[in-house]
Amino acid sequence: MANRYKSDLSWSDVTPAEVFFNRRKFMTGAAALAAGGIAGPAFAAASKFSTDEEPNKWDEITNYNNFYEFGTGKTDPSEYAGALTTSPWKIEIEGMVDKPGSYSYEDIMANMTVEERIYRFRCVEAWSMIIPWNGFELADLLNMVGVQDGAKYVAFETLVRPEEMWGQKRNFIPWPYREGLRLDEAMHPLTMMATGIYGKDIPNQNGAPMRLVVPWKYGFKSIKSIVKIRLTDEQPETSWNMINAPEYGFYSNVNPDVDHPRWSQASERRVGGGLLAKRIPTLKFNGYEEEVAGLYEGMDLAKFF
Repeated sequence: MANRYKSDLSWSDVTPAEVFFNRRKFMTGAAALAAGGIAGPAFAAASKFSTDEEPNKWDEITNYNNFYEFGTGKTDPSEYAGALTTSPWKIEIEGMVDKPGSYSYEDIMANMTVEERIYRFRCVEAWSMIIPWNGFELADLLNMVGVQDGAKYVAFETLVRPEEMWGQKRNFIPWPYREGLRLDEAMHPLTMMATGIYGKDIPNQNGAPMRLVVPWKYGFKSIKSIVKIRLTDEQPETSWNMINAPEYGFYSNVNPDVDHPRWSQASERRVGGGLLAKRIPTLKFNGYEEEVAGLYEGMDLAKFF
């Protein structure tokens, strides 16, 4: 198997040339602004956690989505998500934190270091992509607000705005969409808050302006368009577990040895290869076993799926 992680990747390894050079120009200008005392996000080189697999194309990533707030079809989000207003945007951070409050997108980004991470993305429906995200570690945001002793979980909620997200006018999901992680999962360096793809702002259909990315879990855990984060000592409710607990557990780690009740999870279809493309084996923890298996030591991963 090819080496899964590379420490010598640069922005230009995955970013189209025109975007790369525009970003270089921007970063030079940003450095000058910072020198002049104007706050803004810092930028870092591509992460050591990045895979060396070839990323999917922009059109594939942005036109094949599950975002049920805009409909149940794979192309519905790209068709309808343009109605979503993403500025101004605030995230309520509450619960067991030292600095609860309403934080604007700009407040958060001014304190974060943005980097590019090329991650595998595996949907519970057995399709997958390789996505070059831009963002920052969730741990940095949690450390900024201060996690109190006794906190064990992090709960997330998506925006509710049915006048712009027409899918919310249907009640097959109890809105808002909810997700959650154990605190140690949330603090893991692989867990990130994504704000871009291919060096561009993340499109609405992919979860603008800020979404969670947990690459060793099935994609529905990576909640989109987040407006609330809550630290708690109790395991939070999560949407798909609320809807159908026998099929969707709280953890939802990618595991080829534990099938979905209605289909196998042993292999996957890589988006972009065509419907007749040969399926590829699914890797345990989506290929991040070395990094995250220790989080679940002693747990029955078939029981705690």
